[in-house]
Amino acid sequence: MSDFVTGVTFGGTEWTPAYVTDLNQRTCIGCGRCFKVCPRDVFDLIDKDEAFDAEEFDDDYGDFEDDDNTMVMSLKNAADCIGCEACSKVCPKDCFTHEHKAAA
Repeated sequence: MSDFVTGVTFGGTEWTPAYVTDLNQRTCIGCGRCFKVCPRDVFDLIDKDEAFDAEEFDDDYGDFEDDDNTMVMSLKNAADCIGCEACSKVCPKDCFTHEHKAAA
């Protein structure tokens, strides 16, 4: 028996969900792919200014002020995550951290 929560596919194969625990907003480009693919309304698109202070943003290329993308994704309802990892699979910037949950 697994030490983690497990699920079973329709075909009977066991799988271990990995729940989203973090989203790196500094690497997020606000493309919305994770938002569109998530079946549980876990994410929300917010202004970069809400996510972090723009003056503290480490902008190696000096183009933060000229960036047309002023939005980043945030975790709105992380507790609703079902562990499918679809968000991670569509993210072009590898912004997500996932963890397995210990079985009760």
